Amino acid sequence: MGLADLRIVLVEPAGPLNVGSIARVMKNFGLQNLVLVNPQCDPVAEEALKMAVHAKEILESAVLVTTLPEALQGCVRAIATTARVRDWETPLENPRTALPWLLESPSEPAALIFGREDRGLSNEELNYAQRFVRIPSSENYSSLNLASAVGICCYELAQYTAPPTTPPPSQTELASLDIVETYYQQLESLLLDIGYLYPHTATSRMAKFRQLYNRAHLQTKEVAMLRGILRQIEWALKNQGNENL
Repeated sequence: MGLADLRIVLVEPAGPLNVGSIARVMKNFGLQNLVLVNPQCDPVAEEALKMAVHAKEILESAVLVTTLPEALQGCVRAIATTARVRDWETPLENPRTALPWLLESPSEPAALIFGREDRGLSNEELNYAQRFVRIPSSENYSSLNLASAVGICCYELAQYTAPPTTPPPSQTELASLDIVETYYQQLESLLLDIGYLYPHTATSRMAKFRQLYNRAHLQTKEVAMLRGILRQIEWALKNQGNENL
């Protein structure tokens, strides 16, 4: 997938000046695909258009959605940015080493997710990504402006040079994030039904499952197999009193 197709996803951006600056820096480095999740400002406001300068078309063509899963529809790879150290097994990586992964396969749609200016991404939102990056900055003042963070990541992405060889045609297709999400929803529902999960702890427990499966980079056929297992368990539970069992 080329730079122009990579989705830059902003979750609830609040400042039109930031959004305009982001459009400009995206065009500086060859990115064009901007997706805004529940924006808290008008992306084509006068301030935004002024900051975008010659990148107004990126603002005008930006895709507006209401939820993060909508923004990731069809994506196979997703990286989220975060400034906070989290008690997760999945490590925080340097953008320089992690971001090229988004561009490694031309046939796989990918997204880079940025959080709100004031508080970033919630833990629930981070669950939709497979990898996480943290931009190194001074310990004395580590907080980066949103547009600055996007600019740094766009620069790093633009440095990536695709290898001369391409994956063999027989390479198995990785499952898109929305396909995997349907599995997570089905799994959570079943685990609640059998009492393995409780409503008040389901979110944190499911986060562990998400981390586990994200590390596996599931293939489409593997998700189909896992969903088939869940459907068989659901059928068995529904018919456990049947004499034919």
